Amino acid sequence: MKNNFIKIFISGVLIFSLSNVTFAQDFQGKAYYFSKTPMNLGTWGARLSEQQKKQIEERLKNRLEKTFVLTFNKEESIYKEDDKLDALSGATDTWGSNFTPGPLYKNVKTNSFVQDQEFYGKQFLVKEALQTLEWKIGTETKQIGNYTCFKATCKRADFDVSWWNFSWDKLRNYDVEKNADSIKTDEIAIKKSEDVEEDGDMVEIEAWYTPMIPVSQGPDDYWGLPGLILEVSVNNTTLLCSKIVMNPEEKTKIEAPDKGKEVTKKEYQEIITVKMQEMRDNLGRNSGRRP
Repeated sequence: MKNNFIKIFISGVLIFSLSNVTFAQDFQGKAYYFSKTPMNLGTWGARLSEQQKKQIEERLKNRLEKTFVLTFNKEESIYKEDDKLDALSGATDTWGSNFTPGPLYKNVKTNSFVQDQEFYGKQFLVKEALQTLEWKIGTETKQIGNYTCFKATCKRADFDVSWWNFSWDKLRNYDVEKNADSIKTDEIAIKKSEDVEEDGDMVEIEAWYTPMIPVSQGPDDYWGLPGLILEVSVNNTTLLCSKIVMNPEEKTKIEAPDKGKEVTKKEYQEIITVKMQEMRDNLGRNSGRRP
């Protein structure tokens, strides 16, 4: 009985939304998301005073807290960090910027995924089919702003939520050819891409979507629910929608990035791993030790 009620409610909301939101050919919306990741200093942090922890947190604020904008229509979306807000903060993080997700284009009709990634001055175009997510839709609801949202969950491989990132642990576990440090990053022949295995660990994804905005879009590469995703939690990071603008007066052109070397997610992860090994080996030779 409860499930039937939910289905009826969702259908009613969808009909209401479709009649109240103008889905003309040039329909467009903007959703602003705030991303927050708690600082984790591990066992090393236990030796620090509260004042030292606050100082470190302030220095890392532009890594731990970010604002993104999702511009969407019925079929397409572009998701990227809000550069204006970052500029106002005055914070610079050259190292961290190499390991953050770049502008992402999604097309839910053609199942297209194109992400623009810059790594140490080199431009890459990560292109793949948009990954289908096996959502389990629940009956739990909550209010986010003016929107009634429903809970949905799914599981993904850890690789899929962090392929653009790097950790020294990955490098320690990654087996590269002996002569890899003599190969320039932009000349790597992607012959070993199949050897880069996705991390078999699965992570739980929790999302909240609203059928009041019936588009199958969401932040980052999340999509596939019967309504705009307003909140996503994965690992220790939460993306929460803080503002929605429907049919803004000034439209943004939604188009896929088209500049850079075309690679897959696996190939991109291999490239940055080999490059970081080069840097580690150079550092080891210069200092007589390895990090």
